[in-house]
Amino acid sequence: MPDGAGPHPVLLMIHGGPFAQYTVGLFDETQVYTSAGYAVVYCNPRGSAGYGREHGLAIKERMGTVDLDDVLGFLDGVLASHPELDADRVGILGGSYGGYLTAWTIAHDHRFAAAVVERGFLDPEVFIGTSDIGSFFSQEYTGADPAHRVTQSPQAVVDQVRTPTLVVHSEQDLRCPLSQAERYYAALRRGGVDAELLVFPGRTTS
Repeated sequence: MPDGAGPHPVLLMIHGGPFAQYTVGLFDETQVYTSAGYAVVYCNPRGSAGYGREHGLAIKERMGTVDLDDVLGFLDGVLASHPELDADRVGILGGSYGGYLTAWTIAHDHRFAAAVVERGFLDPEVFIGTSDIGSFFSQEYTGADPAHRVTQSPQAVVDQVRTPTLVVHSEQDLRCPLSQAERYYAALRRGGVDAELLVFPGRTTS
């Protein structure tokens, strides 16, 4: 929470991974946002680490399903239980897998005032053969069947996005290649979305 009585604008922040987790440790990003006056909401949806194997495997070949349900359900619960939060001023952001789920969310839920898609895993098909992680990652998470893979692709539903979006990427990101951001951003602009692309020159995955 930021200082003051509120109502505070809210940021729903989604971690990378996806098999990673937010912990009780100090997280510098949240401190930057709260210092700027935002309340930060974050959780460990299905697919995250920390709750066992079944929880971690819950999104295998069904990304953007129960994980989407979890982050939106958590957001709804927090907003309902904290009147000091402004439910009419909510943004969403995340990096890597968090960028994936941010892009996927804004294609399916139009409540957000703005979004930041950072170094996103945005097109599972193009990711194969271009990322330094190898082909196994995209296929393990979204399946070997291209027709099924596209049902989990933010790039495939980008025409449904209405949320103003900042796409952030590093020029030399080898894990989530820059083309993921460039193609997504170009599609946003073609669709008439208020979008900007910020590329950090010379930077790798951050």
